[in-house]
Amino acid sequence: MVRLTEMEALDLWRRAMLAGVRANAPDLSARQMTLLLTVYLTAPPHTVRGLSSELNVSKPAITRALDRLSELGLIRRKIDDADRRSVLVQRTVRGSVYLRDWGEMIAAAGAELPGGKTGPRS
Repeated sequence: MVRLTEMEALDLWRRAMLAGVRANAPDLSARQMTLLLTVYLTAPPHTVRGLSSELNVSKPAITRALDRLSELGLIRRKIDDADRRSVLVQRTVRGSVYLRDWGEMIAAAGAELPGGKTGPRS
């Protein structure tokens, strides 16, 4: 396992964010990105109520974040057939591609860090 110092971790984050800016990726807030990563990296099903509880964020805040993610096509909402009061949050192909691209940008940024990794410093 690679151990990063606090400054290296921040530099990795900066480099990855810079790559996203240069790639013209949609700007997501920290809450929106955390919500998106939670939907994609944890086992479904995901509901507004469940995400609110898991992230310890109000349901209205989750709903606002989901509105933005839906507009971008990164997630979709579906009424739960088993409980019509519940809304399921589902993954999309566009969301999968978006996060795969971010994963590649983060990996590339990590390869540029000092300490045995390859690549130039920017």
